[in-house]
Amino acid sequence: MPAKQKKIEKQKRIALTSKEVSELLAEGILTVILLLLLNVAIIVLVYQFIQGSPALRNIIFGTKGALADYLETDVFWSWSKFVIPVFLIIDCGVLYWRLIRRYHQMQLRHIISELHFIADGNYDHRIPFELSGDLAKVIASVNGLVDSTIAAIEDERRIEKSKDELITNVSHDIRTPLTSIIGYLGLIEDRQFHSQEELLKYTHIAYVKAKQMKLLVDDLFEYTKVRQPAVPLNAISFDMAQLLEQLAVDFELEANKRGMEILVKTTPDSIPMEGDTEKLVRVFNNLLSNALKYGQGGNKILMEASKVGTEVVVAVRNDGPQIPQKSLDQLFDRFYRVEESRSQETGGTGLGLAIAQSIIALHGGYIYAKSDTDWTSFIIHLPIQRNAASSK
Repeated sequence: MPAKQKKIEKQKRIALTSKEVSELLAEGILTVILLLLLNVAIIVLVYQFIQGSPALRNIIFGTKGALADYLETDVFWSWSKFVIPVFLIIDCGVLYWRLIRRYHQMQLRHIISELHFIADGNYDHRIPFELSGDLAKVIASVNGLVDSTIAAIEDERRIEKSKDELITNVSHDIRTPLTSIIGYLGLIEDRQFHSQEELLKYTHIAYVKAKQMKLLVDDLFEYTKVRQPAVPLNAISFDMAQLLEQLAVDFELEANKRGMEILVKTTPDSIPMEGDTEKLVRVFNNLLSNALKYGQGGNKILMEASKVGTEVVVAVRNDGPQIPQKSLDQLFDRFYRVEESRSQETGGTGLGLAIAQSIIALHGGYIYAKSDTDWTSFIIHLPIQRNAASSK
């Protein structure tokens, strides 16, 4: 067994220091002396009280003679055979109680010392002692409190880091179109255009860039709104199969322009469930838009839904290019784009999938993506009933 492990095991027993052992020994000696003095004082007081009361003396010694004759012994009235052993038992009990109390005080002192060590910034440290009784509960409570505090600190750090990253990303994404808008409006302000067509070109570019900024601001607002812990859901009863069929109709024209076909398959034909249809439509709109934008080379988008136990599993697939595995792991991160240049062309903000993930989480479900040479699929698990979602 390694020496370090042996040291930890010794710590679990709370080894007393030499000073504490001396304190414990002094406590024992002092207690013994006080008990002896107390015993002598009690004996003297009782003897004097009996001697000072003839009536009581007659009763006691008369009873003694009668009992001695009846039991044929006077052992219960002998100081050496009865009274002294009784005093000794009581004294031992008192001595044990005082030593145990002092020992527990020393244990508590060690626990407080460990707690101060943690409070000084050593948050990875935990109180290693394994005791019994109330002190064990104190140690477990302190270690649990430290664990929860560290978790809260880490969560706070992650939140702060997330806020900083959000501000940085938003600033970066807004600065690019804003710079273009200011640049072209500056050319117009300085009348640095030579024809009406050139003026219209500048205003058109500024308009397109302004729409990109509005899209980013709208997505950012939606993202922050659905990330709130108490976002209300306007849950209603609806048919998932009908919802997917309606979405396919809504995107049919755009799909035809891109030479793609949208198919819907549901098992069974009707899937009644509960949810916020407005928010869920936002999710499927995002997934279908991504499939149309980034599914170049493919010609098919398939929306499948099936009832599995108490869940509805919905998959939105496209047969476009395969997404690399390292990109799949980051798809739902804010502002992540598989191909930066392509997303700039399509005007994507990088917030759509993060919004979709938050909306699905609000419904008590989850979403993930997988991709191979045949299909790129976004798979959603949703509870059929809202009470099933809230109980998770």
